[in-house]
Amino acid sequence: MKGMLLAAGLGTRLKPWTDQHPKALAVVNGRTLLQRNIEYLQSFGIKDVIVNVHHFADQIISALEENKGWGSNITISDERDAVLETGGGLKLASWFFKNESCFVLMNVDVLTDLALDEMIDFHLSVRPVATLATTHRNTSRYFLFNEENVLCGWRNIKTGDEKLPRASATLVPRAFSGIHIINPGIFSLMRSTEKKFSMVDFYLSICSMHKIASFEHAAGNFIDVGTVESVAKAGELFN
Repeated sequence: MKGMLLAAGLGTRLKPWTDQHPKALAVVNGRTLLQRNIEYLQSFGIKDVIVNVHHFADQIISALEENKGWGSNITISDERDAVLETGGGLKLASWFFKNESCFVLMNVDVLTDLALDEMIDFHLSVRPVATLATTHRNTSRYFLFNEENVLCGWRNIKTGDEKLPRASATLVPRAFSGIHIINPGIFSLMRSTEKKFSMVDFYLSICSMHKIASFEHAAGNFIDVGTVESVAKAGELFN
């Protein structure tokens, strides 16, 4: 199995660090987020990984070269000309996943001890086009699932915005953890002319016709390392 780490973002919530560095190289207890997540994927046998780059791309490439990918086979997806958001970034790297039955997509700025092998087994048994790791933690934006764990919509509780492409009598809000298991067949559902788009918007555009599942990981540790404060918190959770 192969994986992709999304590392092209500007990391504006991590300023002032990201005024001079990419968020992927933020350090938690002596190891960067990039190293930690490459090693996390390694722990589940995933050693072929593509990393997309844009913001301070040269720093990421140098770190990978100097450390020989921390033991993994790393390919770079170059977005230096224009950041393509999560969906566009994945689409650009679609060639990397040819002949795979499924693959892992993961934000570089999340840390977790989620049992990824269990999530993969769940995905293979349920057979959706994508499986999203979720929890019931508090956040401002939620995916909405029905009682069968199928994605129906999205809600922003701060603004009141809601999108509900798939009707359901019961909606269960769950916070997305930035980890996906995806079937390569999903690329055929992406618009051929669209280059820059988010995976959230894309999922909402197809969920009325295609099954997107939730995999809840209530146990264990998880943190979105998106702010300066969260870097310190991550240091308490992950050695």
